[in-house]
Amino acid sequence: MNKVIKYSLLLLAITTSLVSCTKWIDLKPNDGIIREEFWQTKEQVQAAVNGIYSSMLGSTSGDLALPEYFFIWGEGRTDMVVPGFKASPQEYEFVNVNIQPNNNYTNWRALYQTINYCNTLIELAPAVLKNDNTFTKVQLDQAVAEATTIRSLMYFYLVRTFRDVPMKLNATISDENIQPIPKTSGDSILTQLVSDLKVSEAGLPYTYGNANTDKGRVTRFTLNALLADIYLWQEKYAESATECDKIIASNRYGLVGGNNNLFNALYYQGNSSESIFELQYDANKLNPFYYMHLASTRRWGASARLMDEVFGVDLVNAIPKVDARGDGCSLRPSDLTIWKYVGANSYGNSMRSPDQSFAHWIFYRYADVLLMKAEAINQTGKSLEASRLVKTIRDRANAIDFNGTMDSTSKSGMEDFILQERQREFAFEGKRWYDVLRNAKRNNYAKVSYILNMASISVPSDRQQVAFNKLRDKNSHYLPIYLYELQTNNLLVQNPFYK
Repeated sequence: MNKVIKYSLLLLAITTSLVSCTKWIDLKPNDGIIREEFWQTKEQVQAAVNGIYSSMLGSTSGDLALPEYFFIWGEGRTDMVVPGFKASPQEYEFVNVNIQPNNNYTNWRALYQTINYCNTLIELAPAVLKNDNTFTKVQLDQAVAEATTIRSLMYFYLVRTFRDVPMKLNATISDENIQPIPKTSGDSILTQLVSDLKVSEAGLPYTYGNANTDKGRVTRFTLNALLADIYLWQEKYAESATECDKIIASNRYGLVGGNNNLFNALYYQGNSSESIFELQYDANKLNPFYYMHLASTRRWGASARLMDEVFGVDLVNAIPKVDARGDGCSLRPSDLTIWKYVGANSYGNSMRSPDQSFAHWIFYRYADVLLMKAEAINQTGKSLEASRLVKTIRDRANAIDFNGTMDSTSKSGMEDFILQERQREFAFEGKRWYDVLRNAKRNNYAKVSYILNMASISVPSDRQQVAFNKLRDKNSHYLPIYLYELQTNNLLVQNPFYK
């Protein structure tokens, strides 16, 4: 076995052993092993870095893999998906806007597990400089910057999903570190993340010298994309556009074009020229999506309205235009299969087998950068410039003007159109709920109608009025704290809507 992989597995085993089941954030490794036997060499530091990435692929404590949470949190309450016949009652709670504190999908443990791996490296790796004279300050700074960026990404998910959460920036490596801590406001957490990322930027490389590694590990451009996203959430539009411009100016990324190539490059093969950061599933580590989306075991499928109302059907041209992101890419309309994760070609006639379920989970790609910049500059009054960025995305997808053309003279009109374009571009990639919420809450919830309109599509008609009444309360837009966390941390207070 490769030495680095072996060390990574050792670290993951250590950091999930001797767990207390009664105290908050039950992630205590054996302090003596961690300090005295592991943190000695640069290879062990790299193994610890690898362990952080491994923890995102799948939990070592029997929990769900992070992308399963990200999918349900980002799509389950939206107009893009419908529950399948194998969906659990707890998944139906998302659709019906009736999420309870005992819902297993409100469990944030897996994210805090990854956060603790990051904290452990940040805290203990500096000592290796004294123990291994081949380990350089540059290598240390890079490892710490990778861990800090991933920790920031995890906290960004937590803030967007729960709003106020406990923020722990030191490692749980002994009994002394296990203590209840209260929630920190989401705004304060985001401010901390921005500060951390600015400090970390110089430590990250632009490239690791290998295309696949550049997509599967955090680079400086990953950090820039994350910062741009956080700034959008904070309504700091000039700052968001600046981070996007760093990626655009690098000329390292481009849009994948062509109907067949779009699916194959982005989703079947992965690590495309468009990719910035994605989780690297392969034959040795499968993703959780095959049985989740397979027709015979389906928990989630595509909404029946997508082809007509989102991607569009061309009724004008003799040779109809087809949006390359729809049929055979995002979904298979004939049976409403979410195709991105289970399809094997763009024709909709061949599926992956269970042992080929290794479609990557994409965090950021170049199209996201262009549309984040479009959203940011549109909010600063540059609607025409924003429309040109959106047109670039639409041209590569052969998009159809079926529900009106872009109004490049109207800030409000462009805001609507950019949100629609993100719906098409990132279908089922775990972004829809966050996109709608971000736009709805802008300017003190000036567009809460975005959320209500989405619910009018996604929520069953007999439950809509109750759902509307809930969604008018902005506190309902964030998930409840999992009941177990409240029981084991007496400093936690339930999110206001669920008291």
